[in-house]
Amino acid sequence: MTNLKEITLEVCKIARQAGEYQKKERLDFSFDSVEQKNSHDYVSYVDKSSEKLIVAALKDLVPEAGFVTEEETVTYNDEEYCWVIDPLDGTTNYIHDNAPYCVSIALRRRDEVMIGVVYEVCRDECFYAWKEGGAYLDGKPISVAKTNQIDHAMICIELPYDFNKYSATALHLISHFYGYAGAIRMNGSAATALCYVAAGRFDGWLEMYIGKWDFMAGVLIITEAGGTVTDFHGSAHYLDGNNIVASNGTIHEELLRAIGEKMPE
Repeated sequence: MTNLKEITLEVCKIARQAGEYQKKERLDFSFDSVEQKNSHDYVSYVDKSSEKLIVAALKDLVPEAGFVTEEETVTYNDEEYCWVIDPLDGTTNYIHDNAPYCVSIALRRRDEVMIGVVYEVCRDECFYAWKEGGAYLDGKPISVAKTNQIDHAMICIELPYDFNKYSATALHLISHFYGYAGAIRMNGSAATALCYVAAGRFDGWLEMYIGKWDFMAGVLIITEAGGTVTDFHGSAHYLDGNNIVASNGTIHEELLRAIGEKMPE
């Protein structure tokens, strides 16, 4: 694991290969091939096939690493290094032929993320970072926005699938940011939204009850781009949690204050 940059660039190639496969399959995609994992939470053969493609390529790249994947086509056995993969983040967007959706791949070593790669398929954009190496979009350095007032900020909020269990949280977040932030958006792909914060397109992003494969690559890209990432309580120990707040840093405390006002249990 001596050359993180070299490995990162190889991961970018693998992510692009998976994205090309997804674009090809999208041309003749039918909703008949979609399965429902949970209410409003979908998966298709494209997710599963993409994951197998990615895993096979990464096994050759870092043979000693284990895997944590959304579709669970492989298992993690407490290896020191592990790949954390979402083969198709934004499946609901994908099945409706709506942007964005992406491939998200991270390499984690115990309590730190070493590599993060997110390939956004619709715009053909590859975001990537390696630890202490900076953040990039298609070879060009990126950095977070300089917005310093929340009433000028564009905030992305994503909502959990399980509306029966988490609707109070969703309503709380929307009610506290609608009219407080300059604008709020939802884009249906957490990994993509994180990269948009890193590139200065969003000023902040937050989601609760999220899988680690959704955020693992993106949080490294944001931090290497100069941003800030915590959980909803402001803790930097978020990698094994399920709630993330990411921002350009300057508005982070305001985001946390807004979230913390009578937050539902």
